[in-house]
Amino acid sequence: MFVNKTRIQRGLEFWENNKETLERAEKVYGVPAKYIVSIIGVETMYGRQGGSYRVIDALSTLAFDYPKRPLFRRELKSFLIMCRQYNLDPLKIKGSYAGAMGYGQFIPSSYLSYAIDFDGDDLKDIWSNPVDAIGSVANYINQHGWVRDGVIASRARVSGTEYKALANETLKPGKTLKEWADLGVTPASSDQLSDSETAALFKYKGRVGAEFWLGFNNFYTVTRYNHSRLYAMSVIQLGDEIERKRSVQK
Repeated sequence: MFVNKTRIQRGLEFWENNKETLERAEKVYGVPAKYIVSIIGVETMYGRQGGSYRVIDALSTLAFDYPKRPLFRRELKSFLIMCRQYNLDPLKIKGSYAGAMGYGQFIPSSYLSYAIDFDGDDLKDIWSNPVDAIGSVANYINQHGWVRDGVIASRARVSGTEYKALANETLKPGKTLKEWADLGVTPASSDQLSDSETAALFKYKGRVGAEFWLGFNNFYTVTRYNHSRLYAMSVIQLGDEIERKRSVQK
Protein backbone atom coordinates (compact mmCIF):
# COMPACT_ATOMS: atom_id res chain seq x y z
CA MET A 1 0.00 0.00 0.00
CA PHE A 2 2.75 2.47 0.89
CA VAL A 3 5.91 1.52 -0.97
CA ASN A 4 4.74 2.32 -4.49
CA LYS A 5 5.79 4.48 -7.43
CA THR A 6 3.44 7.37 -6.66
CA ARG A 7 4.50 7.71 -3.03
CA ILE A 8 8.16 7.35 -3.94
CA GLN A 9 7.94 10.01 -6.66
CA ARG A 10 6.05 12.44 -4.46
CA GLY A 11 8.55 11.74 -1.69
CA LEU A 12 11.36 12.77 -4.01
CA GLU A 13 9.50 16.00 -4.80
CA PHE A 14 8.81 16.70 -1.12
CA TRP A 15 12.47 16.13 -0.27
CA GLU A 16 13.65 18.43 -3.05
CA ASN A 17 11.19 21.16 -2.05
CA ASN A 18 12.20 20.98 1.62
CA LYS A 19 15.81 19.78 1.51
CA GLU A 20 17.27 22.59 3.63
CA THR A 21 14.66 22.07 6.35
CA LEU A 22 15.18 18.30 6.28
CA GLU A 23 18.95 18.72 6.55
CA ARG A 24 18.48 21.03 9.53
CA ALA A 25 16.03 18.65 11.22
CA GLU A 26 18.43 15.74 10.74
CA LYS A 27 21.28 17.78 12.20
CA VAL A 28 19.29 18.98 15.21
CA TYR A 29 17.39 15.80 16.08
CA GLY A 30 19.53 13.03 14.59
CA VAL A 31 16.65 11.48 12.64
CA PRO A 32 17.59 10.75 9.00
CA ALA A 33 15.75 12.93 6.48
CA LYS A 34 14.58 9.86 4.58
CA TYR A 35 12.54 8.64 7.54
CA ILE A 36 11.04 12.05 8.27
CA VAL A 37 9.96 12.14 4.61
CA SER A 38 8.59 8.59 4.69
CA ILE A 39 6.57 9.14 7.88
CA ILE A 40 4.89 12.19 6.33
CA GLY A 41 4.41 10.18 3.12
CA VAL A 42 2.78 7.25 4.90
CA GLU A 43 0.63 9.48 7.10
CA THR A 44 -0.76 11.99 4.60
CA MET A 45 0.87 11.53 1.18
CA TYR A 46 3.05 14.57 1.98
CA GLY A 47 0.19 16.72 3.21
CA ARG A 48 -2.31 15.83 0.50
CA GLN A 49 -4.52 13.66 2.72
CA GLY A 50 -4.68 15.41 6.07
CA GLY A 51 -8.32 14.59 6.71
CA SER A 52 -11.65 16.33 6.12
CA TYR A 53 -13.41 15.84 9.46
CA ARG A 54 -13.80 18.62 11.97
CA VAL A 55 -11.54 17.46 14.79
CA ILE A 56 -13.95 18.57 17.49
CA ASP A 57 -16.71 16.46 15.88
CA ALA A 58 -14.50 13.40 15.48
CA LEU A 59 -13.19 13.52 19.05
CA SER A 60 -16.59 14.27 20.59
CA THR A 61 -18.16 11.34 18.76
CA LEU A 62 -15.37 8.94 19.68
CA ALA A 63 -15.34 10.18 23.28
CA PHE A 64 -19.06 9.70 23.94
CA ASP A 65 -20.28 7.12 21.43
CA TYR A 66 -19.22 3.93 19.54
CA PRO A 67 -18.83 3.14 22.61
CA LYS A 68 -17.53 5.75 25.05
CA ARG A 69 -13.73 5.64 25.15
CA PRO A 70 -11.59 7.35 27.83
CA LEU A 71 -8.67 7.84 25.41
CA PHE A 72 -10.70 10.16 23.22
CA ARG A 73 -12.12 12.04 26.19
CA ARG A 74 -8.54 12.85 27.12
CA GLU A 75 -7.77 13.84 23.53
CA LEU A 76 -10.84 16.07 23.39
CA LYS A 77 -9.64 17.80 26.55
CA SER A 78 -6.16 18.19 25.03
CA PHE A 79 -7.70 19.59 21.85
CA LEU A 80 -9.60 22.27 23.75
CA ILE A 81 -6.51 23.15 25.79
CA MET A 82 -4.50 23.33 22.56
CA CYS A 83 -7.00 25.69 20.95
CA ARG A 84 -7.10 27.95 24.00
CA GLN A 85 -3.33 27.97 24.45
CA TYR A 86 -2.51 28.73 20.81
CA ASN A 87 -5.58 30.85 19.98
CA LEU A 88 -6.95 28.37 17.43
CA ASP A 89 -10.61 28.14 16.38
CA PRO A 90 -11.82 24.69 17.51
CA LEU A 91 -14.62 24.73 14.95
CA LYS A 92 -12.30 25.17 11.96
CA ILE A 93 -9.51 22.64 12.51
CA LYS A 94 -9.85 19.51 10.38
CA GLY A 95 -8.17 16.13 10.58
CA SER A 96 -8.77 12.41 10.35
CA TYR A 97 -11.81 10.48 11.55
CA ALA A 98 -9.80 9.79 14.75
CA GLY A 99 -8.84 13.42 15.34
CA ALA A 100 -5.27 13.24 13.99
CA MET A 101 -4.03 16.47 12.45
CA GLY A 102 -1.64 17.94 9.94
CA TYR A 103 1.17 16.59 7.76
CA GLY A 104 2.29 14.16 10.46
CA GLN A 105 -1.16 13.33 11.86
CA PHE A 106 -0.56 14.38 15.45
CA ILE A 107 -3.31 13.74 17.94
CA PRO A 108 -3.92 16.73 20.25
CA SER A 109 -1.85 15.41 23.15
CA SER A 110 1.07 14.85 20.78
CA TYR A 111 0.66 18.37 19.44
CA LEU A 112 0.90 19.76 22.97
CA SER A 113 3.98 17.65 23.75
CA TYR A 114 5.93 17.51 20.49
CA ALA A 115 4.83 20.11 17.94
CA ILE A 116 7.43 22.84 17.48
CA ASP A 117 7.85 26.18 15.75
CA PHE A 118 10.72 25.25 13.40
CA ASP A 119 10.73 28.42 11.32
CA GLY A 120 10.68 30.99 14.11
CA ASP A 121 7.35 32.68 13.35
CA ASP A 122 5.88 31.97 16.82
CA LEU A 123 3.36 29.49 15.38
CA LYS A 124 3.30 25.70 15.52
CA ASP A 125 1.55 25.17 12.22
CA ILE A 126 1.54 21.46 11.36
CA TRP A 127 -1.42 21.87 8.96
CA SER A 128 -0.10 24.13 6.22
CA ASN A 129 3.56 24.72 7.05
CA PRO A 130 5.87 21.85 6.04
CA VAL A 131 8.76 23.44 7.97
CA ASP A 132 6.97 23.14 11.30
CA ALA A 133 5.63 19.72 10.30
CA ILE A 134 9.11 18.39 9.49
CA GLY A 135 10.57 19.73 12.72
CA SER A 136 7.67 18.36 14.75
CA VAL A 137 7.94 14.84 13.30
CA ALA A 138 11.70 14.84 13.89
CA ASN A 139 11.21 16.09 17.46
CA TYR A 140 8.59 13.41 18.15
CA ILE A 141 10.87 10.60 16.98
CA ASN A 142 13.84 12.06 18.84
CA GLN A 143 11.90 12.43 22.08
CA HIS A 144 10.78 8.80 21.88
CA GLY A 145 14.34 7.53 21.99
CA TRP A 146 15.91 7.68 18.52
CA VAL A 147 19.65 6.98 18.65
CA ARG A 148 21.64 9.07 16.19
CA ASP A 149 23.43 6.83 13.64
CA GLY A 150 21.94 3.74 15.26
CA VAL A 151 20.95 0.64 13.31
CA ILE A 152 17.21 0.38 12.71
CA ALA A 153 16.61 -3.14 11.36
CA SER A 154 18.33 -6.06 9.66
CA ARG A 155 17.16 -9.02 7.66
CA ALA A 156 17.68 -12.17 9.71
CA ARG A 157 18.70 -15.75 9.00
CA VAL A 158 16.88 -18.37 11.03
CA SER A 159 17.51 -22.03 11.78
CA GLY A 160 16.00 -24.63 14.06
CA THR A 161 12.65 -24.19 15.76
CA GLU A 162 13.26 -22.36 19.05
CA TYR A 163 12.79 -18.89 17.54
CA LYS A 164 9.35 -19.59 16.05
CA ALA A 165 7.25 -18.84 19.12
CA LEU A 166 9.16 -15.59 19.68
CA ALA A 167 8.54 -13.92 16.31
CA ASN A 168 6.11 -10.98 16.57
CA GLU A 169 5.91 -11.50 20.31
CA THR A 170 6.81 -7.92 21.20
CA LEU A 171 7.75 -4.64 19.51
CA LYS A 172 10.33 -3.76 22.14
CA PRO A 173 13.86 -5.17 21.81
CA GLY A 174 14.37 -7.71 24.60
CA LYS A 175 17.11 -10.16 23.67
CA THR A 176 20.72 -9.53 22.78
CA LEU A 177 22.10 -10.71 19.45
CA LYS A 178 24.05 -13.33 21.37
CA GLU A 179 20.81 -14.64 22.89
CA TRP A 180 19.15 -14.60 19.48
CA ALA A 181 22.10 -16.51 18.00
CA ASP A 182 21.63 -19.20 20.66
CA LEU A 183 18.03 -19.49 19.43
CA GLY A 184 19.07 -19.80 15.78
CA VAL A 185 18.61 -16.18 14.69
CA THR A 186 21.46 -14.10 13.23
CA PRO A 187 21.48 -10.79 11.30
CA ALA A 188 22.11 -11.14 7.59
CA SER A 189 24.68 -8.39 7.94
CA SER A 190 26.54 -7.88 11.21
CA ASP A 191 28.11 -4.54 10.26
CA GLN A 192 28.09 -2.06 13.17
CA LEU A 193 26.42 -4.62 15.43
CA SER A 194 27.73 -6.05 18.70
CA ASP A 195 26.60 -9.18 20.52
CA SER A 196 25.18 -6.97 23.28
CA GLU A 197 22.83 -5.09 20.91
CA THR A 198 19.20 -5.88 21.76
CA ALA A 199 16.54 -6.64 19.17
CA ALA A 200 13.05 -8.02 18.64
CA LEU A 201 12.25 -10.62 15.98
CA PHE A 202 9.59 -10.03 13.34
CA LYS A 203 8.08 -12.30 10.73
CA TYR A 204 6.61 -10.82 7.57
CA LYS A 205 4.81 -12.29 4.61
CA GLY A 206 7.13 -11.56 1.67
CA ARG A 207 6.65 -11.96 -2.06
CA VAL A 208 8.46 -15.31 -2.07
CA GLY A 209 7.61 -16.58 1.40
CA ALA A 210 8.31 -15.62 4.99
CA GLU A 211 10.85 -12.92 5.80
CA PHE A 212 12.44 -12.51 9.20
CA TRP A 213 13.80 -9.21 10.49
CA LEU A 214 15.52 -8.06 13.64
CA GLY A 215 14.27 -4.69 14.87
CA PHE A 216 16.58 -2.63 17.07
CA ASN A 217 16.00 0.39 19.30
CA ASN A 218 15.33 2.77 16.40
CA PHE A 219 12.78 0.36 14.93
CA TYR A 220 10.98 0.38 18.26
CA THR A 221 11.12 4.18 18.29
CA VAL A 222 9.27 4.30 14.95
CA THR A 223 6.55 2.08 16.41
CA ARG A 224 5.95 4.74 19.05
CA TYR A 225 4.48 6.79 16.21
CA ASN A 226 2.16 3.93 15.28
CA HIS A 227 2.26 0.73 17.33
CA SER A 228 2.62 -1.64 14.39
CA ARG A 229 5.52 -3.67 12.98
CA LEU A 230 3.93 -3.29 9.54
CA TYR A 231 3.84 0.49 9.89
CA ALA A 232 7.48 0.64 10.97
CA MET A 233 8.62 -1.55 8.08
CA SER A 234 6.64 0.60 5.64
CA VAL A 235 8.39 3.71 6.94
CA ILE A 236 11.82 2.05 6.68
CA GLN A 237 11.39 0.59 3.22
CA LEU A 238 9.71 3.69 1.77
CA GLY A 239 12.44 5.93 3.18
CA ASP A 240 15.21 3.66 1.92
CA GLU A 241 13.68 3.49 -1.57
CA ILE A 242 13.21 7.26 -1.79
CA GLU A 243 16.84 7.75 -0.75
CA ARG A 244 18.00 5.18 -3.30
CA LYS A 245 16.07 6.83 -6.13
CA ARG A 246 17.34 10.23 -5.03
CA SER A 247 20.96 9.10 -5.16
CA VAL A 248 20.44 7.68 -8.65
CA GLN A 249 19.00 10.99 -9.88
CA LYS A 250 21.94 13.06 -8.60
